[in-house]
Amino acid sequence: MGRYTGPACKQCRREGMKLFLKGERCYMAKCPIETGRPQPGGAGRRRKKNSDYGNQLREKQRLRRMFGLREGQFHNFFERAAKKRGITGETLLQMLELRLDNLVFRLGFAPSRRAARQFVRHGHVRVNGERANIPSMILKPGDSITVKDAKDSRDYAAKFMDQAETRGIVSWMSLDKKNFKGDVLHVPTRDEMAPIVDEQLVVELYSK
Repeated sequence: MGRYTGPACKQCRREGMKLFLKGERCYMAKCPIETGRPQPGGAGRRRKKNSDYGNQLREKQRLRRMFGLREGQFHNFFERAAKKRGITGETLLQMLELRLDNLVFRLGFAPSRRAARQFVRHGHVRVNGERANIPSMILKPGDSITVKDAKDSRDYAAKFMDQAETRGIVSWMSLDKKNFKGDVLHVPTRDEMAPIVDEQLVVELYSK
């Protein structure tokens, strides 16, 4: 199945929460979640109460859509997390947060994860000084991300860095605005990660 190309706000409405797919629009009063627009389908008719499976599926879909992954990609991340030591759900969140495209978004070099993915693919990002164009690569503490020293690249990033800094840079990263550089300080703990989901339900869904 291909990547979803429909209205991003429709996904947020379906999940009943902000997935932060539209950059600055998600922080404005006209956000459909803020205005109380109903879920899509049937003119917003009341849906039946979810079963246990339905609740597990919704949590998985929320997390998958938040990070913009296809089902196969997301499942592969889960399989990799399950093979690592530690709590599977927390490990999965850490791997998703440490993806290069997510880090570019967190630093404010792009307005959304979707835009960050394109920014990386088009060669505007360097990791530890080397060209990196694979959005899914997972970084580790001590790695640094810089925007390519080119006018177009840095002009694009500069438009969004102030907005991101106003909202606050995550505590497990540092940002050097002058040099368009960010560093991964440590692997984030569960309390430091943003997704408002119950990752244990995702583990239960895939463990059946």
